[in-house]
Amino acid sequence: MTALLDVRDVVVQIRTRHGVARVVDDVSFAVAPSEALGLVGESGCGKTTMLRAILGLLPPNARASGRILFDDGDLLADAEALRRSRGHLISMIFQEPMTALNPLMRAGQQIAEALEVNLGHGHREAWGEAVDLLRTVGIADPERRARAYPHELSGGMRQRVMIAMALACHPRLILCDEPTTALDVTVQDQILSILAKLQRDERAGVVYVTHDLAVVAQLCQQVAVMYAGRVAEVGSVADVFDVPRHPYTLGLLRSVPRFERVQRRLTSIAGVLPDVMHPPAGCRFHPRCQFAENDCRSGEFPLLAVADGHATSCIHSDRCLEAVHKEPVMADA
Repeated sequence: MTALLDVRDVVVQIRTRHGVARVVDDVSFAVAPSEALGLVGESGCGKTTMLRAILGLLPPNARASGRILFDDGDLLADAEALRRSRGHLISMIFQEPMTALNPLMRAGQQIAEALEVNLGHGHREAWGEAVDLLRTVGIADPERRARAYPHELSGGMRQRVMIAMALACHPRLILCDEPTTALDVTVQDQILSILAKLQRDERAGVVYVTHDLAVVAQLCQQVAVMYAGRVAEVGSVADVFDVPRHPYTLGLLRSVPRFERVQRRLTSIAGVLPDVMHPPAGCRFHPRCQFAENDCRSGEFPLLAVADGHATSCIHSDRCLEAVHKEPVMADA
């Protein structure tokens, strides 16, 4: 199937007073129509930066290179393709609604503005659709809430307003940066159902950035595991979650609580993420890896195919396979 979004060898460098930080390093992945891809990994591994690079929302001191192909254009090289796509064909649900929403505009106005600018709707029509969208994302009394300013809404309501804005123009690609962070479990399920329906009915592609592996298992067909700015493992959710072939992926899955048995202590990954200014030589995960050998401490570690559509950057991935055979990872992660 032809990719809707094709990210190829993207690098994002951020210039600081201490030097240049390479926060996204040679990242590639693809998303097809009607397909959802989960980007997972610890905080600080480059997931959100990757999403912002797609929409050209990086800070002024950042520079992106590589190729981001969408709708017959390269979003990194073609400013017109980016302008045409952003907010209309591609939308984004941000993690922090209080900083993403305009504090001087009413909630309904912000949704209606997207419809007026991108779809050419009149003000009255756009306002009516904005109210309907607020009702769709589960906000009670949407007529009144549409007239409220962001500071007059709860955190969960603000998040739902932002989700309504992202869905307003029926985008072909939705970028979700922790889209259900501030919502309770019931509303989270409602929102994820809405996104899944849009993915199915509109054939929209979705990229989820999340720490919740259960969300990825429930909604995504593909998953890319990021560590220290690089993709450590990529493949179908079934392959990666059932038979992880990178020690970092194995560690993430082992850290998920298993409710079918009593655990005195949760499993964790020893150590911390490396400094992006001075990453370790060789495999970036080797200082924390239980399977590390001398050959992990130098050289390049590109993604290597271990099965059809499944690739890992670990040169000792067979040891992960042995560990999984001894103790299967959480099947319903």
